[in-house]
Amino acid sequence: MKSFKRYMITSALPYANGPVHIGHLAGVYIPSDIFTRYLRAKGVDVISVCGSDEHGVPITIKARQENTTPQAIVDKYNAIIKESFEKFGIAFDIYSRTTSKVHYETASEFFRKLYDKGVFIEKTTEQYYDEEVGQFLADRYIMGTCPHCGNEKAYGDQCEKCGTSLNPTDLKDPKSMLSGSKPVLKSTKHWFLPLDKFQPDLEKWILTDHKEWKSNVYGQCKSWFDQGLQPRAVSRDLDWGVPVPVEGAEGKVLYVWFDAPIGYISATKELTPDWEKYWKDPETRLIHFIGKDNIVFHCIIFPAMLKAEGSYILPDNVPANEFLNLEGDKISTSRNWAVWLHEYLEEFPGKQDVLRYVLTANMPETKDNDFTWKDFQTRNNSELVAILGNFVNRAMVLTKKYFDSKVPAIKEIDEYDRETLAEIPKIKQSIEKSLDEFRFREALKEAMSLARLGNKYLADTEPWKVFKTNPDKVATILNVSMQITANLGILLEPFLPFTSEKIRNMINYSSKSWAEAGTDNLLQPGHQLNEPELLFEKIEDDVIEKQLNKLRKVKEENEKANAKVAPPKDLVTYDEFSKMDIRVAKVLEAERVPKTQKLLKLKIDTGLDTRVIVSGIAEFFEPENLIGKQVVVLANLEPRKIRGIESKGMILMAEDIDGKLQLVSPLGMVSNGSTVK
Repeated sequence: MKSFKRYMITSALPYANGPVHIGHLAGVYIPSDIFTRYLRAKGVDVISVCGSDEHGVPITIKARQENTTPQAIVDKYNAIIKESFEKFGIAFDIYSRTTSKVHYETASEFFRKLYDKGVFIEKTTEQYYDEEVGQFLADRYIMGTCPHCGNEKAYGDQCEKCGTSLNPTDLKDPKSMLSGSKPVLKSTKHWFLPLDKFQPDLEKWILTDHKEWKSNVYGQCKSWFDQGLQPRAVSRDLDWGVPVPVEGAEGKVLYVWFDAPIGYISATKELTPDWEKYWKDPETRLIHFIGKDNIVFHCIIFPAMLKAEGSYILPDNVPANEFLNLEGDKISTSRNWAVWLHEYLEEFPGKQDVLRYVLTANMPETKDNDFTWKDFQTRNNSELVAILGNFVNRAMVLTKKYFDSKVPAIKEIDEYDRETLAEIPKIKQSIEKSLDEFRFREALKEAMSLARLGNKYLADTEPWKVFKTNPDKVATILNVSMQITANLGILLEPFLPFTSEKIRNMINYSSKSWAEAGTDNLLQPGHQLNEPELLFEKIEDDVIEKQLNKLRKVKEENEKANAKVAPPKDLVTYDEFSKMDIRVAKVLEAERVPKTQKLLKLKIDTGLDTRVIVSGIAEFFEPENLIGKQVVVLANLEPRKIRGIESKGMILMAEDIDGKLQLVSPLGMVSNGSTVK
């Protein structure tokens, strides 16, 4: 592999219409952070940039829903996302935003250069227009019936029920989401990037020159090439975004897919005056960390933009991950089916590395994976507590007990000691190989194998039994154990930065230089250690149950929101309705009907008489809670015998969409026998 002078790392810009969730972390930000921390520990010249993607139609929709401005929406979520990343230890050199002045200038200059070079195609097309509002409609502002599955709430770009990609003109009975009116087709001019002209170069660059790319990335690109690239609009009719910087483009902005990746460049510009060497020098290695939904934009479209501009380097790798599901269901912002990072940080204080560990161990590198709270608990208790935490704590406590927290010198060394020490550089090399090839799950597993090695070594050598008869042997055992601990303090840094720092503080060794790891003499004899402290704590069942209950509540709320009310019954005449004698009555007595689960026997005062009604409401009401309540009854229902009890009438109930019954009662007290009209 070619060696580079420096690295430019980008992480997909999170969309600023909601907070960050675990799917984003596992897909993009944790792998990006692991790789960046690894490079920094090696002393490599590296810049890592990210920022909020703050333009586009979903922002304007969110603003309209919340009766506020797009700027207020992006300000709110930019602050939440940025703070969450900082607290979680995602170490970007800069976290910027696409509403910054520098970004507007950079994106405008980029467009203008391509425009002046004659790269774009100008086209006039027919697009839907809302005459009531006086505005062209973005695809997401159009709703209609999907021609494939009949879903009446399909958007102009996609049906979320069947997943089919759509054009707005595919919809049956299209309606504007702004006014509810039927939109009309109207001519509008836009600029298109002719991707088809770049296909031969891009095809060679990816399919021939970058066969080492991950199979999911390579395969998706090949699929697009096989279909044939088509010109793609770089502008749209909208009032939120970077204005198209040419005459006659009033009311038009840069399409967010064109604007957003330029955010990587503008963020680097904000960070350093030397930004060009990170973007234009062939000695720089550019790597994009993204999720699979962004593969085409970062492997085909953005490179086409960079090639068209002419002075930029192209990405050397785009190690995209697949998706992470939650408890067997697809993570969804709109359905609130997610574990939100800012909420996790509040509910699990000091446990950033637990989530980092679980998401790395379960990272969806080659296929979609599933996060479950039970797995989170198991990995914390069985791996972080029982393996890593247990080894470091035992090594520290035993050294304190037998050698007053000073690293002892090696005195008696045998073959097993030498074999154990020889494993340290091998493990380091395995971690490096995995990280260099973007296999982060495997790299973490290798790092944890060092803690497993230490645990096994202590269990096999049993220094607590040997000390009375051979303290010199224990000195060797604990020296070896502390060298393993010191190596963990460096080798865990990319994965578990908070834990790594705790270890280094405990062993009084501040360096996290990767070059120093892999040796068996990091801590010299006599080196003073600090006080031991526990790295992790067990997570109990009640903590996990609380999170599962939270998700159950979300699922119930979604089911309610999606449930349909009962369809209307056939029409009745006024004469038919007027035959019903509906009155207010008072419950005098209530008891369960023996040997039944659903039936209550109610004695009621109808104002006309005192009678008995048998009602199938026992699952929803305790008998004693009904006594004294006013209810509404159908008083002239023909009597019938139920379980041998003559029932004269019917109690009227309202049934919720989840099947729960509620009493129908007057708001205030009225006379028994009052008629309902």
